[in-house]
Amino acid sequence: MVEEMRQLVRDGIAHQEIAVLYRSNAQSRVIETALFNAGMPYRVYGGLRFFERAEIKHALAYLRLLENPGDDTSFLRVVNFPPRGIGARSLEQLQDAARSSGKSLHDATHAVSGKAGANLGAFVARIDVLREQTQGLSLREIIELVLEHSDLIAHYKGEREGADRIENLEELVNAAESFVTQEGFGRDAVALPVDELAPPPDAETGETLSPLAAFLTHAALESGDNQAQAGQDAVQLMTVHASKGLEFDCVFIGGMEEGLFPHENAMSDHDGLEEERRLMYVAITRARQRLYLSHSQTRMLHGQTRYNMRSRFFDELPEAALKWITPRRSGFGEFAGAAAGGGSASSWALGSARGGIPSHQATAPVARAADDGQALRVKMKVFHAKFGEGTVLVLEGSGDDARAQINFPRHGIKWLALSVAKLTPVP
Repeated sequence: MVEEMRQLVRDGIAHQEIAVLYRSNAQSRVIETALFNAGMPYRVYGGLRFFERAEIKHALAYLRLLENPGDDTSFLRVVNFPPRGIGARSLEQLQDAARSSGKSLHDATHAVSGKAGANLGAFVARIDVLREQTQGLSLREIIELVLEHSDLIAHYKGEREGADRIENLEELVNAAESFVTQEGFGRDAVALPVDELAPPPDAETGETLSPLAAFLTHAALESGDNQAQAGQDAVQLMTVHASKGLEFDCVFIGGMEEGLFPHENAMSDHDGLEEERRLMYVAITRARQRLYLSHSQTRMLHGQTRYNMRSRFFDELPEAALKWITPRRSGFGEFAGAAAGGGSASSWALGSARGGIPSHQATAPVARAADDGQALRVKMKVFHAKFGEGTVLVLEGSGDDARAQINFPRHGIKWLALSVAKLTPVP
C-alpha cells in the first residue's frame, strides 16, 4: 500500500487527496505503523492514533511499571484506574511523602496511613507480583497477563461502548506479536530480570534490550509528535463511518475479508449484513478517480495467525470494471488485486499482503536479498517493513550467516540477518 501511495504522489496526487478507510479502529494500527516506518505524513481523521487511545495508554502504563517501578507518570495514570478507592487527597499525601523522602511514588506508599494507605499498598503489591509473574514469559504472554490482572478488560466490559476499547486492547497483543517478529527477537523471546533489562548496546551487533523494553521504546516513538496537523498535506486515515460526506481522488479500503468487512457481528443477521453492504457502498463512493481494495494473506487476531476468506463484496462488484493487480486465486489468504474503469467511472485496484495492508507485491514482485547477500550492495537504498527506508553500510557473511548493517534514519543503525529480513531495494 505504501509503495502505491508513493507512486500516486510521484504522479502528482497530493497526500491529502489519498485516504485509507478501515472498518474498525483496531485495523488502523497496522496501517499507521507502515506509514510511520516509511516516513509518510498521515493524519487520523476524527479520531486518535492507536498508541494515543486512552485504553492503550493505560495498558502501556502498567507495562512501564513492570519495567520501571519508579515511573511516577505511569504510576499516577493507573493507580486508581480501574477505580480502586484512591482519591485525589490520598494521592496528594503520597506525592508530598515522596518529595520529602526523595523516593518514587511506588516506594513512598508506606508513608500514607489509613484506608488510603492500604489501597495504595494493595496496588503496589499487585504490580510487584505481576513483575515476578512475567519473568520468563514472552512479550505476548506479558501483555495478556497484564490485561487480565489489571482488570482493564473487566472494566471495559462494564462500559456501554467498551467493545471498541477491548478490541483495541486485543490489537495491542497483535502489535506485540508483530513487533517481536519484525524486530528479530523471535516469537518465544522472553523477559529478562529487571537488573538485566537495559545492558549497554553492543557496538557490533546493535541493541540488546528485552522484548518488553524495546516494545515500550517503539510505542513511545510511534506515539510522539509525528502526526500531521490539521491542514497539513498528509494521507488521511479514517473509519468508513467517519468518511461519510467526504471525497478523495484516491481511496484505499483495507481489511476486505469475511469477519472484518463485512464485520463478524453482522454476518449472522440479514439486516446487519445489509448495513455492511451500505457501508461498502459509502466507502466505494468516496473515491473520485481511483479505488484500491485489499485483503490480507494472513492476519494476526488475538495473538494468533488467521487465514480469512476474501470478502463477499469482491464478488458483488462488476467484473468488467475490475483489473486484478496481483494474480486472482481461489481459497483463503491468496494475494488478489484488480483495477479498471473508463470514462467517468472510478478505477478499482485490489491488492493484499501480510498484516492487512498491501506491500510492494501489489504491483511488482518484491526483490528479496539472496541468502548470500549478493543481491544487495553497499550504499543501496532498501525498504524494511518495520524500520522503513535505510541505506546499506556493510555486507558480510554468506548463507544463513549473511547479514547487513543498515542505517535507518528513524531507528538508527541495525544489523539484520538476510535469511530472515525481507529487504526491498528502493529505486
